[in-house]
Amino acid sequence: MDVDDLRGIALFAGLTDEQLGELVDGSTEVRIEPGAVLFHEGDPADHWWVLVDGAIALHRQIGREDTVMGKIDVPGRWAGGFRAWDEHGVYLASGRGIAEGRVLRVPAGLLRERIDAWFPLAGHLIKGVYGTARAIESTARQRDALITLGTLAAGLAHEINNPAAAAARSVSALDTACTALLSALGRLAEGEITAAQFSALDALRRELGAGTAAPDPVDLADAENTISEWLDRHEVDNDWLIAPPLAAAGASIDWCERAAEVLDDALQPGLEWVASTLAAGTLLGEVKESTRRISELVAAVRSYSQMDRGSIQTIDVTEGIESTLVMLGHKLRDGIEVVRAYGADVPRIDAYAGELNQVWTNLIDNAVDAMGGTGTLRITTRTDGDRIVVGFTDTGPGMPPEVVARAFEPFYTTKDVGKGTGLGLDIAQRIVVEHHGGTITIESRPGATTLSVRLPLQPAG
Repeated sequence: MDVDDLRGIALFAGLTDEQLGELVDGSTEVRIEPGAVLFHEGDPADHWWVLVDGAIALHRQIGREDTVMGKIDVPGRWAGGFRAWDEHGVYLASGRGIAEGRVLRVPAGLLRERIDAWFPLAGHLIKGVYGTARAIESTARQRDALITLGTLAAGLAHEINNPAAAAARSVSALDTACTALLSALGRLAEGEITAAQFSALDALRRELGAGTAAPDPVDLADAENTISEWLDRHEVDNDWLIAPPLAAAGASIDWCERAAEVLDDALQPGLEWVASTLAAGTLLGEVKESTRRISELVAAVRSYSQMDRGSIQTIDVTEGIESTLVMLGHKLRDGIEVVRAYGADVPRIDAYAGELNQVWTNLIDNAVDAMGGTGTLRITTRTDGDRIVVGFTDTGPGMPPEVVARAFEPFYTTKDVGKGTGLGLDIAQRIVVEHHGGTITIESRPGATTLSVRLPLQPAG
């Protein structure tokens, strides 16, 4: 490599041929081969890599995933060299060739030496800016990550608390019902009822509840009062324990009269046994439903976080959206109506599922904030040629043109400090555009702001 190879690169504009020669003489030309790794994330950044031609992908290990963070594909773009100003500087990502070409590999020591000789003030400024920016970025990212984690954790805790509390209440009530059931059965077994009577009573019990729809609350209260009055007339105690399960199971006065004929003097323990078995069955159903809901929430968390899965996966975009809606359920419950319009012909695609879920989180969270917690969120999926389109439309006041124009700028936000997911639209755009070869656009007017994400059916090359 010689001076002529660098002369047309804008990065080196203003350097003399002599200065370029000094840089070239102390550096090395490295060929780029597709798939070959040039430098590794976490290694000492003791070389400055300047692209001359070709292309390099920047990969970073996030959890168990190897994630593409960006590309170096324009001559003059560079990576590394941080040890010129920071003795602890390391590569923030790994560089892997994606198109044949060349890079100029400059030792960090030479870079620092030449900068100090040619632009001493610039060298001091770079060192100060680098140290300050790294400290600010580290603090900001940690804070944003903690805010996001705290928000999602609080929402998930709220979602899980409801079925968990319901299960706990049902188990406590089930203990009481089982105690009453065993007590009644014990009294029946002491000789107050014959085997024929018990068989007849069990047949009456099986008549209840089969195919009975959930009663209207007013009708149910009336039925409980009617049965309680019947129990009082027949001198049966604990009507508060017996009447509700019988009424909920559809018992009528005619059923009670038939039970009285079968039980005779054992009416009290017999009805207590029937009521307790009915209550136990109902409570077991409540426990089953509550634990099923908890299991679904755990499954949604696994789907959302993509734990124990590889980086690129064949996914159903709808599943990712649904798991995200579960994670944000605490924000959607009061005042937000979610309308789903998922296309039946939308195919599965190869994508970074965890990253897309982060995009859905940001877009849904932004929509909820825009509506002030009250409105309609319409989510659509459809196929458009060789792409699928995912749309999020909110009924908020809309975005002014100047906000739409800047929405994808890094660090730009209209939210107060501490609000939002910590994932700006610029990062969402990078995930969609650079990692998936898609696009993300905004169309806004009062009452209808739509963010559309277009993803290729085939993964980006």
